[in-house]
Amino acid sequence: MSRAVSGSRSRSKASKALSRRPLALLAGAALAAPLAFAGTAQAGTEAEASAYTVTALKFTVSAGGRSCTVDADLYRPAGADARHPVPAVLATNGFGGSKSDGSTDGIGKAFASRGYAGLVYSGLGFGKSGCLITLDDPETDGRAAAALVDFLGGTRAADDGTEADFVTQDGPGDPVVGMIGGSYGGAIQMATAAVDPRVDALVPLITWNDLGYALAPNNTGAAAGVSSDTAGVFKWQWTNGFYLMGEGQTILSPSLDPSRFGSLDCLHFAARACDTIRLLNSGRYPADRTAAMLAYARSVSPVSYLNRVKAPTLLIQGQADSLFNLNEATATYRTLKAQGTTAKMIWQAWGHSGGQAEGELDLGQGNLETSYVGGRILAWFDRYLRHETTTDTGPEFAYYRDWQSGYGTADAVPGLTRKMYLSGDGTLVDNRSDVARGSRRYTNWLVPTSHSESSLAGLIGLPDPKPYDTVGTYLGWTSAPLDSAVDVVGAPKATLKVVSPTTERVQNSGDAADKLVLFAKVYDVAPDGTKTLVKRLVSPVRVPDVTRSFTVQLPGIVHRYEAGHRLEFAIAASDSAYFGNRGIKPVTVVSAPGDTGVLELPVVGAAAR
Repeated sequence: MSRAVSGSRSRSKASKALSRRPLALLAGAALAAPLAFAGTAQAGTEAEASAYTVTALKFTVSAGGRSCTVDADLYRPAGADARHPVPAVLATNGFGGSKSDGSTDGIGKAFASRGYAGLVYSGLGFGKSGCLITLDDPETDGRAAAALVDFLGGTRAADDGTEADFVTQDGPGDPVVGMIGGSYGGAIQMATAAVDPRVDALVPLITWNDLGYALAPNNTGAAAGVSSDTAGVFKWQWTNGFYLMGEGQTILSPSLDPSRFGSLDCLHFAARACDTIRLLNSGRYPADRTAAMLAYARSVSPVSYLNRVKAPTLLIQGQADSLFNLNEATATYRTLKAQGTTAKMIWQAWGHSGGQAEGELDLGQGNLETSYVGGRILAWFDRYLRHETTTDTGPEFAYYRDWQSGYGTADAVPGLTRKMYLSGDGTLVDNRSDVARGSRRYTNWLVPTSHSESSLAGLIGLPDPKPYDTVGTYLGWTSAPLDSAVDVVGAPKATLKVVSPTTERVQNSGDAADKLVLFAKVYDVAPDGTKTLVKRLVSPVRVPDVTRSFTVQLPGIVHRYEAGHRLEFAIAASDSAYFGNRGIKPVTVVSAPGDTGVLELPVVGAAAR
């Protein structure tokens, strides 16, 4: 029977980031839960409790050249035994969490109550699991997860001798097993599938494609997907938030490396992860060290090993997510599709930056049947774990829309269909022939003068100002009021040419920090002048060469610009969540009818043209 897929919404939180270890020790526990991937645990009913049993287990595994203890819980459905085997679901926590998080624990409960064996564990370096934090490295975290697949396949026992003799097998030692989880618990799925082909289905939520892009994005000069050959703009709030959470664990944690006591920093991270954080915080990016840093960040990212991922993958990414934006999931989706791996993608409402919407998936609540995304997940596992070949797994691409009930769907991510041009008088026009000649200039200050993303302070309930730009430090181009609503679904793109003699003199110094930094974004301007930055997303750019035009890939969005509203495309000199320019660098934008200044939008429906 085909599983019906219904309509929906949900929740998620995030946290504040600071970088020094003393603060990490004080605040780490407070930060871990919000970023550990959505959800509040709900008390189970008596019927649910009787539907499965839970057994705490320990596994000693070899991973990354070390012996590590993995702390896990085994959820066994009632009636499951060697004569009545069931498929399994493997899951772990988001960064800073453990197997006991509401959402991680909720996965075990939700799937065990639906007849799956659940094995939920604390990722390496978190909870009561040992070894250092290696950022979901396939050869460390992936190998550790593969050892748990061995347990489900009956070829190894837990440390206390417990065996899983009730899991369906595809063959000797090959269990029927899927993986699900979000953020850090999302990337581990692809890392595991890359080293262990026994994994049968993946459902990664709100995770990354390239950690180099996620922590220091550069939205121009992409060699492929989201990965640029030029070092990006350091996302200091989120990155130091992760550092704080990792280092904020107790010194009694089994992940602690006692040999590092003398340095009092990076006690819980692998050395190369520490080196990456130190380099990013230094504000100086010499070519050799930066290339090594990007190579490492990418080596522990799906972008470097997706060619080995063959398991059918349902990608779920959040629209409200300034940490891992929609472009990351799109890059992963397109790579998987191009190599022939079965893949589909959903853009839900919530991500690391909030975006809660009533009825959306919440794994802590286990509302799988009543949410659109939950129904899609159940159908995915029905098809690829229960082998129900008639199950409809849904459309290729689906996206939450707040202006209309239900999810929109398409055969593919929409392409760019509408062009608007940057005019010298500050307007955004529909025809290149309407572009007026003119030049406009802005200058950066040595402190941030723009604020876009929801700061980590705001996400834990502290005051957070609305997005703003300071006069003289940004430029904006505004359209005429729209005659009809315009629905944008996808990632806009802008082609620009700027003039900055100060930058031109230093940009070839060998230090990427001397190149020009700017931030692009698109506002929705209401008839009363109120401006809304969609999902508070911004596109950081480190311009490879200011003597040449360049293309900016903006973050993917799903948004209706209502009739009577105007679009404003803006470029700003700085943003409070990122490192900015080194030194004062005035920038001029010259417009003329033949210039390259153009904004392209992925418009769907009647307004596309």
